[in-house]
Amino acid sequence: IEERELTAEEKASQTERESMFIVNEWAMKYFEDMLYNTADGKAIGMAYFRSRGFRDDIIQKFHLGYAPNTKDALAKKAKEDGYKEKYLLATGLCFQTENGKIFDKYYGRVIFPWLSVSGKVCAFGGRVLDSRTKGVNQKYVNSPDSEIYHKSNELYGLFQAKKAIIRNDMVYMVEGYTDVVSMHQCGVENVVANSGTALSMAQIRLLHRFTSNITLLYDGDSAGIHAALRGTDMLLSESMNVKIVLIPDGDDPDSFARKHTAEEYQQY
Repeated sequence: IEERELTAEEKASQTERESMFIVNEWAMKYFEDMLYNTADGKAIGMAYFRSRGFRDDIIQKFHLGYAPNTKDALAKKAKEDGYKEKYLLATGLCFQTENGKIFDKYYGRVIFPWLSVSGKVCAFGGRVLDSRTKGVNQKYVNSPDSEIYHKSNELYGLFQAKKAIIRNDMVYMVEGYTDVVSMHQCGVENVVANSGTALSMAQIRLLHRFTSNITLLYDGDSAGIHAALRGTDMLLSESMNVKIVLIPDGDDPDSFARKHTAEEYQQY
């Protein structure tokens, strides 16, 4: 191993990254605190997770949270706690308007934190809860690419799944956050999601460190089938052994999990 001094730029960039991880870690705890300890968190956020059938232990395992429906609640609290505006913007937790005001990106949403392979909080996904938003708002808002998060390099749920992937020498790939969470609840823990992006080479190589066997679990509709086919060629080119399981049309891995017992699901 060749040792060398880091340049000033490299040191600065490392410090930037560390600061961003620290802010994200704080934000994850903030969202969890809001979910468990505020009236809205319990009445709105927790009610949503309950409606999806998520158990308490699973909500804790994935550090799910809630962002209050006030446009600058997180920004204010972060500044009070001594975090710099610069990092709130760099991580994408907040955005700045033309007149310089800072607002929260995820207000009024339930929160799914992304943990990197090593367990650092690198990003968030926020899902809107309001039935009025059909066709208006994006259902999910995700962290933008940043110093510490590149969408095409990360897989949702990998940190929670890696032991099970090694133990079973196999990984299931699904599309969304709730699919991952529901499958864990069904006792299938070796599962990750590429969460709405096309599968990338970086993601495949990341998985290949843990196993060569992958089963794609996609929705049974035509979009799901196309997504499965698109990923197959890339997986084969990286010498992965690929299987595809199509969930019956009209269901996705999450809704299918809610209709069946853990045993039936695993059997299927």
